[in-house]
Amino acid sequence: MNSSGHTAEELRLLSKEIRADVIRSLAEAGSGHTGASLGLADIFTCLYFGVMKHRSDDPGWAERDRLILSIGHVSPVFYATMAHSGYFSKEELMTLRKLGSRLQGHPGRDHGMPGLELSAGSLGQGLSVAVGMAMAAKQDKKDYRIYSIQGDGELQEGSIWEAAMSAAHYKLDNLTALVDRNGMQIDGRTEDVMHLEPLADKWKSFGWHVIHCDGHDHNEVFNAYEEAINIAGKPSVILASTIMGKGVASIEGDHRWHGKAPSKTEAKAFLKELERSKL
Repeated sequence: MNSSGHTAEELRLLSKEIRADVIRSLAEAGSGHTGASLGLADIFTCLYFGVMKHRSDDPGWAERDRLILSIGHVSPVFYATMAHSGYFSKEELMTLRKLGSRLQGHPGRDHGMPGLELSAGSLGQGLSVAVGMAMAAKQDKKDYRIYSIQGDGELQEGSIWEAAMSAAHYKLDNLTALVDRNGMQIDGRTEDVMHLEPLADKWKSFGWHVIHCDGHDHNEVFNAYEEAINIAGKPSVILASTIMGKGVASIEGDHRWHGKAPSKTEAKAFLKELERSKL
């Protein structure tokens, strides 16, 4: 049992169910982003089933923690996790990217989806929003926390580093950012497209507390967030090592699945691989 109140086995099975729903919804949509959605399933499971304070029956609860999804194209895993958390029915996942659906390819507040804090799409903007929310919480003397998720390729945006500098300047210890460090983006390896390393040193030089974890180990993820909560006087960033396409061995670590959805035939094969996986 860890700090979530769930056993490791319960979290493992829940993450696997979320991955399965990601595959099904993408195949039904015929488009979308598979790779990082599968890779982030364990982190989303930890956030919604242990780390964050939130209420699915009261999405606007004033004391809730706020999740800012800067990497908006991983909406399939976001939606699947929220459905499993009770924000809406799992059946609605099959409307992903359909005309008139609340579940569009990039999350939009104007679509009427409950529990959504930010319309996302243009990369590099989410951390700035998270900084503003964290400053507001400080000024209002509220104790809710702000959680932000960025892709590693997104760190090639200059706006990320402007936000990082501001967060440290204002000592926003109520803000925890997580970087999905899978080393891949749509054009290939991040280090081939634009060098990010030494990444930890960059964040440290901007005044952040840096934490490393295996993004597929639930206990490590929980421990990383707990460490961040206990850091005073500076924001924290978790560099989470993940594998794009995790759970489906035939596409793991393959950047070509960054923005590609499986066909229904491929989805059947992926689900069989997922079931056989040792996640």
